[in-house]
Amino acid sequence: PCADYLDNGNNKMAIQQADKLLKKHKDLHCAKVLKAIGLQRTGKQDEAYALAQEVAALEPTDDNSLQALTILYREMHRPELVTKLYEAAVKKVPNSEEYHSHLFMAYARVGEYKKMQQAGMALYKIVPKNPYYFWSVMSLIMQSISAQDENLSKTMFLPLAERMVEKMVKEDKIEAEAEVELYYMILERLEKYKEALDVVRGKLGDKLTSELQSRENKCMAMYQKLRRWPECNALSRRLLLRNSDDWQFYITYFDSVFQLIDESWTPPAEEEHSLEGEVHCSVEQAVEFVEERIREESRSSRPLRGPYLAKLELIRRLRHRGCNDEYKLGDPEELMFQYFKKFGDKPCCFTDLKVFVDLLPSSQYPKFIQRLLAVIPLVAPPGAPVALPGDIKALQQHLCVVQLSRLLGIYHAMAKQEKLSVVRELMLRYRHGLEFGKSCLKTELQFSDYYCLLAVHLLLDLWLEGEEAAVWQCLTLLEEGLAHSPSNAQFKLLLIRIYCRLGAFEPVAELYASLDAKHIQHDTIGYLLTRYAESLGHYAAASQSCNFALRFFHSNQKDTSEYIIQAYKYGAFEKIPEFIAFRNRLNSSLHFAQVRTERMLLDLLLEANISTSLEESIKSMSLSPEEDDIPWKDLRDNRDLTVLFSWDPKDRDLSEEHRRLSLEEETAWLRLRSLTLRLLSALPALRRPPRNSERAAHNGVASHMDTVRALLRQLEAAGEAGRAFLQRGVQYPVLGPPPTRLAAFFSSGSCRCQTGLFHLVSEIYELDTNGLEDSAEIQERIGNSFKSSVERLTDLFNKCKGDLIEVRDGTLKTHPNLLENLVFFVETISIALWVSSYCDSVLRPFKSNLQKKKKKKKESSVAMPPVFTHFLDYVTELQTLTSNVIDHIKGLEIILTALKLEELSLKDTLLLQEEKKFTKTVQGKVQSSYHHSVQEIGELLKKRLDTIKKLKI
Repeated sequence: PCADYLDNGNNKMAIQQADKLLKKHKDLHCAKVLKAIGLQRTGKQDEAYALAQEVAALEPTDDNSLQALTILYREMHRPELVTKLYEAAVKKVPNSEEYHSHLFMAYARVGEYKKMQQAGMALYKIVPKNPYYFWSVMSLIMQSISAQDENLSKTMFLPLAERMVEKMVKEDKIEAEAEVELYYMILERLEKYKEALDVVRGKLGDKLTSELQSRENKCMAMYQKLRRWPECNALSRRLLLRNSDDWQFYITYFDSVFQLIDESWTPPAEEEHSLEGEVHCSVEQAVEFVEERIREESRSSRPLRGPYLAKLELIRRLRHRGCNDEYKLGDPEELMFQYFKKFGDKPCCFTDLKVFVDLLPSSQYPKFIQRLLAVIPLVAPPGAPVALPGDIKALQQHLCVVQLSRLLGIYHAMAKQEKLSVVRELMLRYRHGLEFGKSCLKTELQFSDYYCLLAVHLLLDLWLEGEEAAVWQCLTLLEEGLAHSPSNAQFKLLLIRIYCRLGAFEPVAELYASLDAKHIQHDTIGYLLTRYAESLGHYAAASQSCNFALRFFHSNQKDTSEYIIQAYKYGAFEKIPEFIAFRNRLNSSLHFAQVRTERMLLDLLLEANISTSLEESIKSMSLSPEEDDIPWKDLRDNRDLTVLFSWDPKDRDLSEEHRRLSLEEETAWLRLRSLTLRLLSALPALRRPPRNSERAAHNGVASHMDTVRALLRQLEAAGEAGRAFLQRGVQYPVLGPPPTRLAAFFSSGSCRCQTGLFHLVSEIYELDTNGLEDSAEIQERIGNSFKSSVERLTDLFNKCKGDLIEVRDGTLKTHPNLLENLVFFVETISIALWVSSYCDSVLRPFKSNLQKKKKKKKESSVAMPPVFTHFLDYVTELQTLTSNVIDHIKGLEIILTALKLEELSLKDTLLLQEEKKFTKTVQGKVQSSYHHSVQEIGELLKKRLDTIKKLKI
């Protein structure tokens, strides 16, 4: 019953049942462990651990206790304790196959590859089964992968693994496909491609049956590595004869043909062309081969796209080489036109042709589009301004042409009025297309959704050209689209980006949640959420979104171990290195490093009000200023920057250069944030121990101060690098990577202000070390630093002034930069407070010493050093400034509440009656979001004000 209660989540009853059992049988190990699991799950971790260790110390060998302890240690995230448990069990029961295999898996969980190798061999000696032997071999490969020294990997681990497999081959003991895969993997890693090829082509290769064309694919890979182009060509040709729609083999076919031409290869006169049969080594043969595939396709019962696209690919390659042989293949425009006639009603037609449009001269674009439009069966219903498609096929064809028009830059070249009329036409077609999707389920997309998306893209162009009303129209159309197609992720993603650009985060949280991002998506698209939540003042949502992401990253460690164990169990050895690479990719993820850093800064901001709580927060996060846990050299940018569809021409689309610059900017910003966090974590450790305490304690503080000064130098260097980046004036495409907070950090004056505050720490420390006597010069410096700190904070506040939302010519205009500056103000005033609290802790002992002297000398007054007056003035000014900002925020709240959006003259001719209701919704969401931001910022500042009031020496 005790275990049943645990299974049902009734932990308290489980503990009671276990206690009853233990009263009767006080040495029942299993009952103790089940009780420990109950304690662990009710938050009493220390008691649970003590009880578990009590049982573990007895080195149990009964299955129930071992299994229960394994479950407990897993829940405690202490997999290393499971290895100790089974090491003891194996010593006591040396011939147990079960305990040995549990020990092997326990080592796998903690990545102890050497011990896994030994455990695998020990298992094989007890029970000579092939899988156990190959577990040991795979563990050698894992040692080679994880070895820091590549030379060691190639000279020791892999050759040993190779010898172990060869022994089995010689004894004819190879049984399973997984064992052949493993042998192939070892030879490939040793770069013994010839031997690997022999294995695949030989008797062992017959076992490679589980995947389609597994054997051929491996042969192809080895031929390419060995640069054996005749075999490459013959094999891809043979596979295309079998399936003329397999695109990867067209690529290897063309690659090999041109390699052979470049090498002037000629087929031997007498014997076979190659191991794989006939070889094509001229353009004429390639042309004839592709034409033959097309003729064959025309006889096929199912239309195949591969042969037609292969023809275009061959033209592209011939052009690239400057050959004039392409005329034999026909005119690219004609070929694309014929392709459209055949496949235009398939959604993939656009993506297929997208690759080849640059074969057309730009002067031909309009004619090409008109030609495509002419073959679409459109009907003009009475009263309709444009001809409309009569069925879904015609709609798909028309959509394809509209997408191509955007890709070829035809819409970009239009004047404003033309663009607006295209938007109207696209929305008319969108609403008409909804007729075809009346029977669609909620989870299905509407056939005409792309019309709406393309209209929004056109409006975004207008917005970037300075047309303020266009962005509200974007939101209106997207909200309308989402109402008809509630599962359309593109609508949601675009809404998220545009709301964030306007400074409204509130609607974004709900939209992102409805995307239902799974697993790896927390890393690839999580940036859409975490980039804006905190910077727009939604602190609670920011905390939540960071937790979301961190939960995924932390569980990745545990999950990957489980995947690896399953791969061992089922002999899927080739997947194990992939799982390890996946784990490493996530551990060195840029997003993971950003979220970790921002989460800790956010926690300090929200929880650490006064110096003591700063110390507690830093302790609970186990933060240390000396340690930098970000893998700067290996940072991986895993963001999916093309998650939003784009039909822009190449010159306007996201380029590799944009990606590189974005990573550079993200890294520069992360470096500043990480250094800020480390500097803050050093503050509590700078408090001097009492004068009479041990010397070691004083030395410890001195070394901390050295760390602070070193970090401060790094912060200044990072600041310079950030400034230099901004001076390059990088601009990303509107739907490309969102820029970081770097620009606002400098333009608001926040950077100068924060750096100045950290310099102040150094000056206060100097005063603390030298004492008050003969320190007039330091005291004056500190006084000046206090003054400039207040001036900079005041300047920062001035950059927060202004209306967050205003109505201009009947259109709303938001000022998200003011919101970002307010958030920076809260952050900077918090740093000022933590620094002041450090000053307070230094000046307090000085003051009490002075008062003691005063009593001893019985003088009515001892001259107070100027630093005390400076500090009191500083605290008073901080208090006044914070009060002023709070008043300003109250004013903003009143304005936002009073803003009557209904009175906006929606005079824009674009707006239809049904659009007006969505416009109202959109503007309401933005207003509510700004109100929410201002409230959260105000609440946090009130906390800060209460703290400042307590800061009187």
